[in-house]
Amino acid sequence: MTIKRHLRPRRLAIPGIVLAATGALLGSSALPPLPGFGAREHAPRALNILLMGTDERDSISVTEKNEFHAGGHPCGCTDVLMLVHLSARRDRVTVIGMPRDSSAEIPSYHDEASGVQRPSHPAKLNAAYQEGGPELTTRTVQSMTGVNVDRFVQVDFRRFIDTVDAAGGVEVCTTRPLKDSATKLDLAPGKHRLGGGRALEYVRSRHVDSSADLGRIQRQQRFLVQALRGLQARRLLSDPGRALFLTRTLLGGGRQGFSVNELAQEAVALGRLPASATEFTIVPISGYAPASLGIGSALAWDARKADALFGKVRRDEPLLAKGESHEPQDPPTVLGSTVPVRGSAYACA
Repeated sequence: MTIKRHLRPRRLAIPGIVLAATGALLGSSALPPLPGFGAREHAPRALNILLMGTDERDSISVTEKNEFHAGGHPCGCTDVLMLVHLSARRDRVTVIGMPRDSSAEIPSYHDEASGVQRPSHPAKLNAAYQEGGPELTTRTVQSMTGVNVDRFVQVDFRRFIDTVDAAGGVEVCTTRPLKDSATKLDLAPGKHRLGGGRALEYVRSRHVDSSADLGRIQRQQRFLVQALRGLQARRLLSDPGRALFLTRTLLGGGRQGFSVNELAQEAVALGRLPASATEFTIVPISGYAPASLGIGSALAWDARKADALFGKVRRDEPLLAKGESHEPQDPPTVLGSTVPVRGSAYACA
C-alpha cells in the first residue's frame, strides 16, 4: 500500500463526531471501500469509524486565534483519536477514546515524499498521521486493536466552530470550576451554552487538572452527549434539508471517508438514538512505556484489558451488560477511567 505524506492536516470537530459517528444509524448495506482496504459485505453489519483531529490552525482567522487562544505551531499530528462502533442493528453506539500519547508500533509504509520504504517502528500514536495521513493512522489503529475500520472523519477548527454555531451552540455542565491556563477556559459550576469559539476552548483544554489528555477525552465525551441531546431537542436532524446543511458544514470541501449525501441521509436517523444507547470509555492504560523505546513520555495500554475491550467491539457486543450503568468519575483519575459509562450518565443536573 502506498501512503502519501499528508501536508495539510485537519482538526476534529467534536459536534462532528456526533454527526459522523452516530449519524450512520441507517447503515448502508454496501458501502464503498476505504482506500487500501477491502469492500464491506452486502449483508448488514457493524460499522467502525475512526475520528481524527489534528492540531492544524490555519483554517481560522488571526482574530479567532487570539480571541479563542488557538494559536501556536502545529506538528501535523492527530490531537484527538476516537474509535466509534455502530452495532449491526444500529441500536447502540460505542465510543472509545485513544490518548494521543499512546505508545504505538507504526506499520511499514512507502513514503512517496522521500521514495523510501520505512520499516515498522515505535512512535507515539499521534505521529502516524504526521507520517502518512489518515491511511497510516487507520492501519496503525487496526494493528493495535484488531478492529477493521470502515470509515474515517477529519475536521478542522473552522468546521468545528461553524458546525457548533449552526447547531445553535452546545450546553455543557460542570460540578466544579474549570480553568485552563492555555486555552483560558474559565467556567463556573453549572450549565453553560457555548458557541463555536468557546466550545473549541472547552474541548481543547487539557490543563484543568492532573488528568491531562485523559481528562480531556472524558470531557469531550460529555460534550458529545450534550451535542446529541441538543440536536435531538431542536430536531435538526429529523429534517433532511437541515441535516444536509449541517453535514456540508461539518465535512467542508476537504477529503473525507464519508460523502456529504451518504452522511446526510444517515444522520436523519440520529434523532431516534437515546443517550442510554451510547457507551463511552477510554482504552485501559497500565502506565508508561519503557524509555528504551526512545519516543519520549508515552502511555502504555494494558494489553489484557485492551484486548478484552476491543474483543467486545469485534464481536459487536455492548461494553455494559443489560441494565448495568456506571456514573462517570469527576474528576477522572490520573490514568483515566477504564470503566465504561452510558451517555445517560452524562446528564446536566
